[in-house]
Amino acid sequence: MPLDFVHSACPHDCPSTCALEVERLAPDRIGRVRGASENPYTAGVVCAKVARYAERQHHPDRLAQPLRRVGPKGGGRDAFRPISWDDALDEIAEKFVAAEQKYDSTAVWPYFYAGTMGLVQRDGIHRLRHAKRYSLEKETICVALSDAGWMAGVGVMRGVDSREIDESDLIVVWGGNPVATQVNVMTHISRARKNRGAKLVVVDPYRTGTAEAADTHLMLKPGTDGALAAAVMHVLFAEGFADRDYMAKYADDPTGLEAHLRAKTPEWGESVTGVPAEEIRKFARLYGSTKRAYIRVGYGFSRTRNGAGSLHAVTCLPTVTGAWQHKGGGALYSNRSIYHLDNALITGAEMKDPSIRALDQSRIGAVLTGDKRDLGDGPPVTALLIQNTNPMVVCPDLKKVHQGFAREDLFVAVHEQFMTETAAVADIVLPATTFLEHDDIYRASGHSFLQATKKVVEPYAEARPNHYVICELAKRLGCTQRGFFMSEWELIDDMLKKSGWPGADEIYAKHWHDCMPAFETAHFLDGFGHADKKFHFHANWARLGSDVQGMADLPDFSPVIDAANDQHPFRLVAAPARQFLNSTFTETPGSRGRERRPTLLLHPEDAQKLGIAEGGKVEVGNRQATISLHAGLFDGLQRGVVVIESIWPNADFPDGLGVNALTSADPGKPGGGAVFHDTAVWVRSAA
Repeated sequence: MPLDFVHSACPHDCPSTCALEVERLAPDRIGRVRGASENPYTAGVVCAKVARYAERQHHPDRLAQPLRRVGPKGGGRDAFRPISWDDALDEIAEKFVAAEQKYDSTAVWPYFYAGTMGLVQRDGIHRLRHAKRYSLEKETICVALSDAGWMAGVGVMRGVDSREIDESDLIVVWGGNPVATQVNVMTHISRARKNRGAKLVVVDPYRTGTAEAADTHLMLKPGTDGALAAAVMHVLFAEGFADRDYMAKYADDPTGLEAHLRAKTPEWGESVTGVPAEEIRKFARLYGSTKRAYIRVGYGFSRTRNGAGSLHAVTCLPTVTGAWQHKGGGALYSNRSIYHLDNALITGAEMKDPSIRALDQSRIGAVLTGDKRDLGDGPPVTALLIQNTNPMVVCPDLKKVHQGFAREDLFVAVHEQFMTETAAVADIVLPATTFLEHDDIYRASGHSFLQATKKVVEPYAEARPNHYVICELAKRLGCTQRGFFMSEWELIDDMLKKSGWPGADEIYAKHWHDCMPAFETAHFLDGFGHADKKFHFHANWARLGSDVQGMADLPDFSPVIDAANDQHPFRLVAAPARQFLNSTFTETPGSRGRERRPTLLLHPEDAQKLGIAEGGKVEVGNRQATISLHAGLFDGLQRGVVVIESIWPNADFPDGLGVNALTSADPGKPGGGAVFHDTAVWVRSAA
């Protein structure tokens, strides 16, 4: 690597966790950002938004010093006045103590998520939570539903090495759009297509950039993936593509599954999914006749009320055909479990009391407006510390979220890089470092490398890392656990050595450490993750959550979605925008310019029926809210389906209310999870 480039790793909420090379122009300034060419997964490729990271790193609107609100909530910078770090931290600690004295410790809720995926800067907030016995957080906003679906069948959170895509003859991207959200996957797909003539099939409710590049796009109705998978398996059994010897050794009940699927014909599948029966048959025959068939499972389709069941159904496909046993075959959702990291010192796990209430992060609106279904017998939440997330934009049921944050008795401290809409309603705002300004360690979901990184440049102005804030508050609040008195690097080194990996300095020196298990384990040839070592066609949902009513035992379509009806005839998918990552990058001019404005993608025939023209202003609504935006006529979806690529700030919508005002905070089955892609709406012209 040239001397002017420094190794780092992308911290953002993406399975790729790209190995980076960052051009350091000065002690406080960066230039180009590129993917590390020597890393076999990143392979020199990085998404456009991270390649432009200098726009974000040196943005003139970055928060430079701690602020106290002196004006109205939501009033922007003019509503705040600078204060010192000591005064800001003192005030936060005093407010937390006051909340605890008035009620009890659970009146304080440290609230976080994945603005950084670094294991120190992200997860250290738990150490403070557990030390002070503050309310726990049920982490449901991203992967709760998909995790349950994978675990139901496979039983452990790992899969086939993503680098094996290079050696696949068929790649199925199901529920993801890697062109926009995980660009490295496309690198490996391109290699397989060029070198092996591999075919690419994409399963998605609309024609994404990935679908445009595919040989086949199965464009199904939202929330019907389980029906498609069941109909495909019907063909696999009926036409002799099922590997009965493999299933006899590795699966729990292939006979019961085959009997269950006899009624799940492609014609039945068409009636549910809208995908023509012949397309279902054609795909099933292609999949069944290709031993090296690799399914890259995305998060998208799992964010529906029946998402866990749908994902479980998809994982059954390589088990029916035995694709797991072949190089370049099988499936991957996440490799989180391969790292077996002992992070107890970082999270303060030894101090955790599981009897303390756990509040659902996806239901923050209900929590802050006093819903007893969420609060239980405990007190209201009267103090929040928020790191790594922007709930005023990203959470479901936004009107209720905004109502909750408007409470005058609620104290809010936000640690952020920009004056987000959440920071704007805070009482204290603390300036945060970017990943280039602090030390951390990263594991990946989509590959197998641990990466320990040090700061590349000095922190901007008075910005401080999450670790600093947590430790300084802990000291003011009387916490004594030794993790509060250690540096980030000391915590990283302690975790790695306890976990049996090389130390922090060694991993940093070589840039990454590959944790991928051997082929036999990665392909489950030594057994799946359940006690009986079998793949489970029968999903024991009760082991994964308490809300199992309406969930199918065997792969099927569970009609528990927010179905379209006469009042709400459209099904809305709130998909990721290519140039944003959740609400990150919405402040950079490069990303904003490429996305232009919030747009409703609508089938031309539906638009004609409603009298809506290209670019015309429309209203979209349901029982929760009505929002305004502009229409984009698009034939890459079924009639009755609409898409809003987001997450744009609320302020970018004509009426100041964003897409998540329409999404429900109902928990998905069986154990909770946000249902962002499961929304029935009406659409009308606002011209």
